[in-house]
Amino acid sequence: MKKWLGMLFAALLMIGALAACGPDESGQESEGNTEGGESTETEGNTEGEMPEKPEKLTVWMNAEEKQEEALKTITDKFTEENDIEVEIIPISMLDQIEKLDVEGPAGNGPDIIFQPHDRIGDLVLKGLVDPVNLGDKEGEYTETAVDAVTYEGDVWGYPAVTETYALFYNKSLVEEAPETMEDLMAIAERDTKKGEDKYGFLMEGANFYFTYPFFSGNGAYVFANENGSYDIDDIGLNNEGAVKGGKLIQSWFDNGYIPQDLTPDIMNGLVKEGKVSTVINGPWMVREYQDALGDDLAAAPLPLLENGENPKSFVGVKSYMLSYYSENKEWAEELMAFITNSENAMTYYDMAGEMPARKDSIEDPAIADDEIMSAFAEQATYGEPMPGIPAMQQVWEPINNALSFISKGEPVNEVLDEAVQIIKDNIAASGAGQ
Repeated sequence: MKKWLGMLFAALLMIGALAACGPDESGQESEGNTEGGESTETEGNTEGEMPEKPEKLTVWMNAEEKQEEALKTITDKFTEENDIEVEIIPISMLDQIEKLDVEGPAGNGPDIIFQPHDRIGDLVLKGLVDPVNLGDKEGEYTETAVDAVTYEGDVWGYPAVTETYALFYNKSLVEEAPETMEDLMAIAERDTKKGEDKYGFLMEGANFYFTYPFFSGNGAYVFANENGSYDIDDIGLNNEGAVKGGKLIQSWFDNGYIPQDLTPDIMNGLVKEGKVSTVINGPWMVREYQDALGDDLAAAPLPLLENGENPKSFVGVKSYMLSYYSENKEWAEELMAFITNSENAMTYYDMAGEMPARKDSIEDPAIADDEIMSAFAEQATYGEPMPGIPAMQQVWEPINNALSFISKGEPVNEVLDEAVQIIKDNIAASGAGQ
């Protein structure tokens, strides 16, 4: 189970798609209250100078019960140690940017938000966040995580979670994990019985986040990337590899392996009822699947493609980010460092089931000896971070619409050509640069 650990850190050095660039070591002065400063050795402030404590810090956390409970447990300890109240307000990550754009200038915004790294470019472009200084703690996070939260030479968040997806399988239905896509399709053909709501293989086949490996593994890409610099004029989602990937995905629907009306709720319900042999999903479903399937649940990296390549899944890094409008920036950084330290990262993992973005956490026996979670950690070594530039926000809707058309049998070449043109038009209209 640990055979891949030796290669993990070497791989993490290579898969970062964004420029590896550390924080400003000159230690730029934050805009928070500097009066009445205390000489205190703290976790997030490398200078040792801290302003007067605020009565309260506010965090906008993703509106998901387990994540909220985990953060509450951690911040209660912060309050006990620092005598600073932490207010947690649950707001969907998808809604936080728009809400901060309104609430921040009005003085009603948070000190800290929680966001996936692919939205950093958009946040920076809108002027909603400030960079942070990880200082000597930068080396505690994985290289991929730091790369992902780095944009235009600055670090924009304290990495909290690294996630990708892998292949779950039900051991009562599948003896061993399929090693190749050919093996996986054989299971799909054997076990799919639509009249009985039984399926050999399921995934969100019209969701680009999950289907990206079948594009990228065949030579497609979102934006051309050279040494962490993206060329938004060079979009590789309609090249030969993309068409090949699109036809593979279309075959799943044509063969009836994935039903047209499949939703995440329906899919997860079928998995938990024991009616699905294999499913591609993320580690956030481990707890629910285990509760339903018990020891029958297992996981493995994504099967090898026809060309023998490991599918390159998207790697996402969620981080705590500093609001531009915070009046308590130093203490907000102190809180972010506390939430993501070694002990609290594992508390969050134990309660929320999300993989930490720390090097020591990956080596922790709770993850390294866990057959399921180690599969996700291994798959992450084959993945690549989603582009974190503003233009990425113009990609999702057109390519997801394209996948919907592909799933219904529309010509793959024409659909992808149209999607890429829409992406280019949207980027031009939005003014999204790098």
